[in-house]
Amino acid sequence: MKNILITYKVFPKLIESLIKEGFHVDYKPGISVAEATTLIKSYQGLIVGGASFKVDEHFLDHATSLEFIGRPGSGLDTIDLKACEKRSIKVINSPEGNRNAVAEHALAMLLGLLNKLRWADEEVRNKIWERERNRGFELSGKTVGIIGFGNTGAQFAKKLSGLDVQILAYDKYKNSFTEEMAFVKESSLQDIWLEADIISFHVQYNAETHYYLDTDFIKQCKKKIIVINTSRGPIVDTKALLLGLESGQVSGACLDVLENENPKTFTLEELEIHDKLFNLKQTIYSPHVAGWSDKSKVGMSMVLFDKIMEMSK
Repeated sequence: MKNILITYKVFPKLIESLIKEGFHVDYKPGISVAEATTLIKSYQGLIVGGASFKVDEHFLDHATSLEFIGRPGSGLDTIDLKACEKRSIKVINSPEGNRNAVAEHALAMLLGLLNKLRWADEEVRNKIWERERNRGFELSGKTVGIIGFGNTGAQFAKKLSGLDVQILAYDKYKNSFTEEMAFVKESSLQDIWLEADIISFHVQYNAETHYYLDTDFIKQCKKKIIVINTSRGPIVDTKALLLGLESGQVSGACLDVLENENPKTFTLEELEIHDKLFNLKQTIYSPHVAGWSDKSKVGMSMVLFDKIMEMSK
């Protein structure tokens, strides 16, 4: 019997299904990394989630029996993948379980921004009826650049496919990846800089993608751009984004993620930057919930279960 430690809140059926298949499961959502470190030597499997639980070299040095790590959803930035590979520990995730939720959310944010729905709603609630200044912009005819064409990037392209837009897709690690999507043009980053009106990020966060969008990136764009980020906050340099918005080179931003996602811990500098951002009408936000729908909480867990079973054959 293999022992699995689950440190993250998951859909109950995942636990039930694992037990039914003969696994011993210890469900300890919210357990600290320090406490888990003292226990992990007894487990062959680990399921983690959340930004605060980091699986690093120190943790893995204590995980002498560990065979696999599962991560609901897509992000693997809290797991030291090289350290896992060195120890022959398999790492699995389940982006298939929430890719649709992310794509729908990104589209909703974009349409909400273009149609000024956040501000129009607030004005109407305050009995202000101003039509002209709430005139929206149509998505039709725009060019959308998608950076990263994995699960969520491809799903976002599908959502856009019927909206009369040109879709450009760039993925550094893939070739011929749009063969089954005639409505998507496989492109270079230079193509996106040249042609895109809207740029949406769908990449894993790591050292290579840290501040992917920075001042230099914005300067390369030939059009005024709308930025969408539903991946990880540090993919976008917040200072650079603010400067771009203030200069007009960035015409709007849809952010589901922030560099610091605990506003109570904002430094004075972060407070100043975000106060300016939050006061801009051409921005829209949500609290890292793009992949967090009623269906995705089930999907992420059960896709993970299927992968654990496949791996255990």
